[in-house]
Amino acid sequence: MIIVPAYDLVVLPGIHLYFKKAYYRELAQKEPEIGDNIVFILLKQHKERREITEEDIFPVGVTGIVDEIDGEDNIGIRTISRITLNQVDVVENRVQFVERADIEDISEQEIDKHFKDVRNAILKFSNQFQWGIIARQYILNWKSIFEMISSLSTQLNITSEEKYKILEEDMISQRVAMIEKALYEMIEVTKINGEAEKALTESHQMVYREEALKRQIEFLQKQLDDMHPESVSDIRKFEQKIQSSGMNAIAKKEAEKVLNRMKQEGQNGHEYGILYDYLDFTTSLSWEKAPFARINLKRAEKILDEEHYGLKKPKQRIIQQIAVMALNKKQSGSILLFVGAPGTGKTSIGQSIAKALQRPYVRVSLGGVKDEAEIRGHRRTYVGAMPGRIMEGIKRSGASNPVMVLDEVDKLGKDYSGDPSSALLEVLDPEQNSTFTDHYMNVPYDLSDVLFICTANSTDTIPEPLLNRMEVIAFQGYTASEKLQIAKKHLLPKAMHSMGIIPGNLKVSDVALRKIISDYTMESGVRGLKKRMDTLCRNAAVKLVKGEKETITVGIKQLKEMLDQKPIRHDNALKEGIPGIVTGLAWTQAGGDILFLETMLTKGKGNIMITGQLGDVMKESAQVAVSLVKSMYPDKADIFAQNDLHIHVPAGAVPKDGPSAGVTLTTALASLVTGKAVSPKVAMTGEVSLRGGVMPIGGLTEKLMAAVRAGITTVFIPRDNVEDLEDVAEEVKRKLEIIPVTMVTEVLQETGIQ
Repeated sequence: MIIVPAYDLVVLPGIHLYFKKAYYRELAQKEPEIGDNIVFILLKQHKERREITEEDIFPVGVTGIVDEIDGEDNIGIRTISRITLNQVDVVENRVQFVERADIEDISEQEIDKHFKDVRNAILKFSNQFQWGIIARQYILNWKSIFEMISSLSTQLNITSEEKYKILEEDMISQRVAMIEKALYEMIEVTKINGEAEKALTESHQMVYREEALKRQIEFLQKQLDDMHPESVSDIRKFEQKIQSSGMNAIAKKEAEKVLNRMKQEGQNGHEYGILYDYLDFTTSLSWEKAPFARINLKRAEKILDEEHYGLKKPKQRIIQQIAVMALNKKQSGSILLFVGAPGTGKTSIGQSIAKALQRPYVRVSLGGVKDEAEIRGHRRTYVGAMPGRIMEGIKRSGASNPVMVLDEVDKLGKDYSGDPSSALLEVLDPEQNSTFTDHYMNVPYDLSDVLFICTANSTDTIPEPLLNRMEVIAFQGYTASEKLQIAKKHLLPKAMHSMGIIPGNLKVSDVALRKIISDYTMESGVRGLKKRMDTLCRNAAVKLVKGEKETITVGIKQLKEMLDQKPIRHDNALKEGIPGIVTGLAWTQAGGDILFLETMLTKGKGNIMITGQLGDVMKESAQVAVSLVKSMYPDKADIFAQNDLHIHVPAGAVPKDGPSAGVTLTTALASLVTGKAVSPKVAMTGEVSLRGGVMPIGGLTEKLMAAVRAGITTVFIPRDNVEDLEDVAEEVKRKLEIIPVTMVTEVLQETGIQ
């Protein structure tokens, strides 16, 4: 196929086009031959052939064949069909396309009637055209309205984009209507310039004449603006922006209303600035629906794998979402909610999704937002009114279909100003957000093409109606091995690059990295690890600039000096078992941790003291454990009656709550009254009922990783949590003996208390 670039022409299928041989040679960079297969591509702006890229080409083209060469001067090309271009390389003359079908919703007789009416109108005023009266025979040779418009391409009073729209239109009836309108406007412009006679009926003449005059005025005004851009007024700028913005009818009506008020107000009016800001914001938005970009699923998988290590299940679910969008060729699927500890990649993976979809990325932070107006915007009646964060994000993205990450939705608050989570209900509902109305704009905007992704550290504080609109995807904490790979492949290279250190100047051993992970960080994510990498690189930069060494190697011995901090103290398993002390497992927003449940009896009257900043739920668990142990050991009743019981959970400065320490409290009390110690290498988690049942808990993955880090070898978990073990890394499961239990008596038997 021979690629022929064309600019500012109307090229349609099923017609004959004639070119000067020299002009064709310039376009095609080839001598014409009978039978040459042609692909016409239409350019957005005039460019030399060697400078044309895919971004310069409209997506619809036309195929054709050279079927006539007239001596030295002219060649004839018969166009065949419209095509959708998938890939074009003009320099290499390579093209991939698929045929594009027409929707034939008008009869040949109707098309022919429109053709004859327009041709008669043109014949009537042919003496006014630039090529004069001699064109009459040429006009009579036209065989269709499509051939007519193509022949008159250079005479039309429409832009190159409007010429392309005629080709792009699938419905033949609409295409004919667009052609007829363009030709009649051309006639009216010709009549205005040449003071020609009337054409068509009075009513039609006035409509076309008004349109032609408007276009003439716009054309002349544009020429003046181009000659003196510094003198273009705000009013004129906004008039142009409103016309070219692609706003829906309601938004355009509101914008024009505000513009008229702005004209009346004048630059010295006290509301001029408010009106200016409103128009500036609304006309800066992308109103037209962006075409759906073709999705390459393999490329998307590659991007996710390159930029994020691990996260197998979240990446698998993201790929499923992208695949559904690729099949539907539109925005579809659930609103995703990424839940996990800080530093596990929830926010940054949103950037990778945007890159994979070739869309703009925008992040909206919702942490601490208490005012509904932060989401929906303020009404313009208020002083200092401004749009909400959603529409502000759309403006920043510069597109109508960005990937928008709503960060920290679990940190939304509410006060007398309203509940921002309620405002999000409309934003995140695909059935409603196509007409989302920001209070500041006061006109609907279509958010249905936006891919919303929410992040949270926990779902506990998210209101149920909002949570129901989203699909929760858990981001589990990273294991030590995963953190090692992340540090080597991502964090350390990025830190070195940002500090200006070339790869050969700094080497950090795997042993040192493991030491940093185990002794200098305490988290499920990798934010703390990133800070340690930055610290290493900063210290290395100082040494390199001073010229102390050309290559710096960091091992375990150098860590204390390079990191300039003491290792973080982790709670490790006790060296020996003590009756009344049992190791429990806890979940925190930073990941998992172990805690020691300490119990002690002192002479007294049966009082119970609970310390360690425990919440109400944990205090209730302690009461349940006491009652359960009393019922299990009735022969020990005197112990409880003649002594005071003290239950303590270190560290006292850290608030703790939740029911999952119930089985640990029960075991600790049973150990205390029997005098039998539980192995310090044993830990447990689970809520306990008053009848002794062990009920399921959350955060199992993080708890098990904390157990491995602390040196625990055996863990008791509720039997109902066995399915959750699928989400636990094999590396963690290999290092632990995990024992599912249904009743607390099973724990007491396994630990040797009963």
